[in-house]
Amino acid sequence: MTNDSRRVLVVDDEPQIVRGLKVILREAGYAVETATTKQEALDAVSVRPPEAVVLDLVLPDGSGVDVASEIRAWSQLPILVLSAVGDEREKVRALDAGADDYATKPFGKEELLARLRAVLRRAAEDESEPAISVGNLVLDIPGHRVTRGGEEIHLTPIEFDLLRTLALHRGKLVTHKQILRAVWGPAYETETHYLRVHFAHLRAKIEPDPSHPRYIVTDPGVGYRLRDEVEAQP
Repeated sequence: MTNDSRRVLVVDDEPQIVRGLKVILREAGYAVETATTKQEALDAVSVRPPEAVVLDLVLPDGSGVDVASEIRAWSQLPILVLSAVGDEREKVRALDAGADDYATKPFGKEELLARLRAVLRRAAEDESEPAISVGNLVLDIPGHRVTRGGEEIHLTPIEFDLLRTLALHRGKLVTHKQILRAVWGPAYETETHYLRVHFAHLRAKIEPDPSHPRYIVTDPGVGYRLRDEVEAQP
């Protein structure tokens, strides 16, 4: 599918931001529709779902977090959040509510387009694939095996579950809360110290140089991301 057939809904009430996004997205070949409120956004998505939503967190009649949460109740439509500096808590809430990724205002054109391409690409992928490759790292989910360059890496069950959680959303930022819920369960959603310890052990096993991670990157205060295959190539 080419960009020309992909419609992007921009949800933002700042005229300058909307104008800038229209120019960037249209030049990249996307068709652009706009909404300035939470209600307009939800109406637009329900009547004629776009291929992706670029969503501001602060809207006149509500929060982008609410928009993301309501969309996720019935759709896996890709959602890219725009957050201003200082929106850290809201950004994390939006990701926990189901947003796929975020860009921080002011954003660079190339970064924005790269993140949009990534969320669209991931939406088209089948996450049930039995083996997931990232560079020369291969995760065999049914076999509970991990290899790098053909050599098997022995992981503990928790380390494997952490890597599997990121691999199923590779390229996507997964928040601390999402990881803790997936690996340990809802009762452990605030135990972020678990992650620091276990990710340090996991990196020591899978990274050629743990001090310069090639596969697992950290977004401080937010979560972790397993690079996608293109990014992980040397």
